[in-house]
Amino acid sequence: MLDMAIKELERFAEKSGLFERKILLLFSGGKDSSLALYLLKEAGLDVSALTFFHRWSWRETLRWAMGFTKKLGVKHFLVDITDGLLREAVGRKGPVCINCKKVMLWNARWFALNNDFDVLAKGDNANDKIIGALLDQCRGDIRLCEIPRIGVPILRPLINYTAEEVEKLAEEAGIRPYRMYEHARRRQWREGCPLQYIDKEEIVTPELMDLAYRVNYEVSKIARKRKVRVSVRVPSFEIMCWNCNNETLNEIRQVIERFRW
Repeated sequence: MLDMAIKELERFAEKSGLFERKILLLFSGGKDSSLALYLLKEAGLDVSALTFFHRWSWRETLRWAMGFTKKLGVKHFLVDITDGLLREAVGRKGPVCINCKKVMLWNARWFALNNDFDVLAKGDNANDKIIGALLDQCRGDIRLCEIPRIGVPILRPLINYTAEEVEKLAEEAGIRPYRMYEHARRRQWREGCPLQYIDKEEIVTPELMDLAYRVNYEVSKIARKRKVRVSVRVPSFEIMCWNCNNETLNEIRQVIERFRW
């Protein structure tokens, strides 16, 4: 299945002229973006990785991402978006993710245009909600989409694969990203940032961002030890836990008590 995916990407790249273009992949270090980077590299394309981080990012996943790109032999750029995130998120209602995506997209566009990249790539798969309104703007094959307001073509090498197929391809490629054992806001296992656990209607402050990081970092230690998935919303301190027993929940509650205002 993996060989077929690489060959299909090679055919598409030949047809769409991607072999003559410099590609910049938005690389989070998660399974989707890691697989996208792997396929682009194996298909022989000129691809580099761009990772955004801020002061609340998980350092463990960032280190894993840096090791993965080094192993692939891919150039990897790291950009700190802390200032931009504070500017866009503080004073507004959570979740922070909407404002963070805006900051990342603007910075990705700026970085690509100022460093001679021709195409931006993302790890979106067929289960992601971008299928529909956003991709309706594409003309032709949705894997390579020109959206005028962005000004840089967007390549989505995984967009025709379901999340289950991505899982199988990543397993075959030996891609096993570092897990913080978060619960995540969605049903599927999607990690990446503790700021997603700020309560939806809460006004975002730097103090609340710090709290989201500290609480969730501590409960992640319990989650990894017990092989369960745990996250805590703040400031409500609602526990989200998959496969937790009473003993695990009691340990999590003890951690939370240390952070209550």
